[in-house]
Amino acid sequence: MAFDHSTPSALAHFDPAGLLDALSTGIIVLDAQLCAIYANVAAQDLLAFSLNQARGRPFTDFLHEANGLKTSLRRALETGEGIADRELTVRLASAPREARTLDVTITPIEGPVTGTHLLLELADATQRQRITRENDLLARLDGSRLMIRQLAHEIKNPLGGLRGAAQLLERELPAPGLKEYTQVIIGEADRLAALVDSIAGPKRVPQKSLLNVHEICEHVYRLLRAEAGEQIVIDRDYDPSLPNASLDRNQIIQALINVMRNALQALGGHGRIVLRTRALSGVSIGSARHRLVASVQVQDDGPGVPQELRSSLFYPLVTGRPDGTGLGLAVAQELVCRNGGLIEFDSEPGCTVFTLLLPLGEAS
Repeated sequence: MAFDHSTPSALAHFDPAGLLDALSTGIIVLDAQLCAIYANVAAQDLLAFSLNQARGRPFTDFLHEANGLKTSLRRALETGEGIADRELTVRLASAPREARTLDVTITPIEGPVTGTHLLLELADATQRQRITRENDLLARLDGSRLMIRQLAHEIKNPLGGLRGAAQLLERELPAPGLKEYTQVIIGEADRLAALVDSIAGPKRVPQKSLLNVHEICEHVYRLLRAEAGEQIVIDRDYDPSLPNASLDRNQIIQALINVMRNALQALGGHGRIVLRTRALSGVSIGSARHRLVASVQVQDDGPGVPQELRSSLFYPLVTGRPDGTGLGLAVAQELVCRNGGLIEFDSEPGCTVFTLLLPLGEAS
């Protein structure tokens, strides 16, 4: 069949700007002064800026001072060479604490009259980075479990000796009133042994029931409020729309206590903690994708997690404090994982956030 060249091609009816706005990849064109002359919708969403406001202003004005993207833009303009950066952390001048993780490609374009322009392609890498980090955490969890079981064996032996010695002492004590103290020792030894068994013994199936997550948060808040002291403020920021969740109450309480206590100890006696809840949709935890997840965050304004500890923070015996045991976060991660969730963290000086992700329904 002969093609009728007089018939306008369907492509002629497409608006190029409209096509670029349909992309999920951000596209920005900068002139020789690094001023934005075009930005599609995805780019404006990723970097939270308006093209109308950006016209005539250097694009670098919208970036925080400590920003690798600034350096890359200037280098591409000066050398005329393309640059590709994977998982580049980008901070905005308007919100320097909110880091965005982007894959950035910078391509210089030479114009015969206008000089060098830069074409920026921006892809949001936050989700990929998060999934990679989650898989790494889950992979390390098996090693943590083995170490915890070995520690449990070492802890239970002296507990058994302590209990036996208290029983022998009780038989020799002349006054019945003194036996109350030995009963305290025996009771506490039994409680610690049971706790070690439940945490470090064979993996126990969580005893789940439908719970109000905020009731758990309030319970932990009341327990640690007195421990915090007068110089530490604990604020609560709850999402009232958060539905109930099927969880093991004791396990989640213990996990949240460990995370909250870690924040208290990091503050060194003064500072601010925020206990925050949110409902998140479409979240993947490991290989499972959940329609709805409860996010329970513990945020503190302390010095942050030391860089050298970040890759091994959830391992047993890893601690940044001279008097720390390094068991609190490892145990918390194990308990949350038993309930199908995961603990993540982000940290920088002045803002550390530990997030407990707890499924609110069956995984898909």
